[in-house]
Amino acid sequence: MLTRLETIVVEKPWGRTDIPRDFGDFGGRRVGEIWFSNPAGIDAPILVKFLFTSERLSIQVHPDDVAARAAGYPRGKEECWLILDAQPGAELGVGLNRESSREELHNAALDGGIVDMIDWRPSKVDDFVYNRSGTIHAIGPGLTVVEVQQNVDCTYRLYDYDRPRQLHLDEGLKVSNPGPADDPRDAVVDPHANCMLVNGPHFHLAHLASPVDPAILAQANGDLTFVPLAAGCRVAGESVALGEAVLLLDPTAIEIDDGGRALLTWPA
Repeated sequence: MLTRLETIVVEKPWGRTDIPRDFGDFGGRRVGEIWFSNPAGIDAPILVKFLFTSERLSIQVHPDDVAARAAGYPRGKEECWLILDAQPGAELGVGLNRESSREELHNAALDGGIVDMIDWRPSKVDDFVYNRSGTIHAIGPGLTVVEVQQNVDCTYRLYDYDRPRQLHLDEGLKVSNPGPADDPRDAVVDPHANCMLVNGPHFHLAHLASPVDPAILAQANGDLTFVPLAAGCRVAGESVALGEAVLLLDPTAIEIDDGGRALLTWPA
């Protein structure tokens, strides 16, 4: 009835040592990501992660399907973020704060001026942001984020705060939108409401709460990934905790108690 996905804990220099105990005891490790390994591997079209940030992540961009396949990847990368916790001053960088040119961006990436060109948006709990391919973006410090994305390891870094990692200016600027980025799917999510957050073109994503809306479940089909965001979530009578994810086929097996919430995602 359900398959529990393997939990992968990834330490990052920008990670956190104060991960909530609901996610587990990591013994003071600097955890940046918790993600879930699908048995289908790279053939799985969707990947879900939790991110925990203490520093700004790199300024980066992802290609669309066409550009990614031309570069040898199975698909491009679009992603979305739901903020679960935000410290004072937390922010996301999404797009640029003005129109630019690729030549200007190239020079700004080399001298660090690109940081001031990013549209840094104040972030708070339950903010939802959809990040289209080609959008120059970054995640700031002080955030706990659940990310749903196309499943591909293809990130072009444009600037990394002098960390000793490779940049990909030619590849990244070639696929970048050198201007502001707003998306109609951006929203503030009511934690007690059922709603569709994304309806394609690459995946579907629903926010579920109690009582679960059967009209949303009726839309879900194929391989479904269920990700609790609070206690009180079950599938076919089995408890599924925060920090876990499961695959299932029958969405009517999902139960959520009062005060519980979860995400449900499936391929488009």
